[in-house]
Order: sequence, then C-alpha cells, then structure tokens
Amino acid sequence: MDIVTRKQLNILIQLAEADKHFSQLERQRIFKLARKKNFPDNEVKDLIRNPEPIGTFGALSDAQRFDYLYNLIDIMLVDKKIFEQELIFCKDIAIKLGFKKNVVDFLKTEIYNHEEDELRKIVFKEFT
Repeated sequence: MDIVTRKQLNILIQLAEADKHFSQLERQRIFKLARKKNFPDNEVKDLIRNPEPIGTFGALSDAQRFDYLYNLIDIMLVDKKIFEQELIFCKDIAIKLGFKKNVVDFLKTEIYNHEEDELRKIVFKEFT
C-alpha cells in the first residue's frame, strides 16, 4: 500500500468535504489522481466513507510536499467555488507541510498561470 498517496487522497477528500458539499468535479479529480498514482478505486471509496486523521507530514520529500500542496489548491479551485472553510483548511495543511500560509493565496491566483516546475521554484523560494 502506498501510504504517501493514501495520506494525500485522505487530505483531498477532507478538503472536498470542508464546505459540506463534495462536488462531482472534486470527486472526479480525486479519482483521476488516484488512478494516476495506481491507487485502487475501492480504497478511495473507503477513504470517502471513513476519512482518517490527518497527522503529521515530517517524512515527505520536498517534491511530495509540493505535490500535496499543488493538488490541494487544484481541488479547492476545481468547482469554481471557494469557501472560507476551504481556505482555512488549505492554509492549515500548508503550514503543516512547512510552507507559509500565504502560499495558499498565491497559488489560488497563480496555479494555472505557470508551469508546475516554475511554481515549485517560486513556492520554495518565497514561501518556505
């Protein structure tokens, strides 16, 4: 079992539920990411039914930390509706991942304006 992917999907599911409306677009994006990482659909469904505690992120590499953050912002934006609860959740996770909380505001506006590699460089230079 890929614990890093499981933990990431768990966080994305909790974000999708933060506004009390788990949209079909959010659900599709989560399953798409799971499939990309070869994570079984049935385990994603289990996480949706029973989300796990979030815990800590100390063992993640920089690439994994950025991947978590990038996908978190992507899920928040996918339904074109941003709720205060989602922003608070994302900022909390960003801090737990070792980033400054204002990285969420930056990525919220810039995520689709730059290539992922360019964003990674900016984020690690400006928000760690």
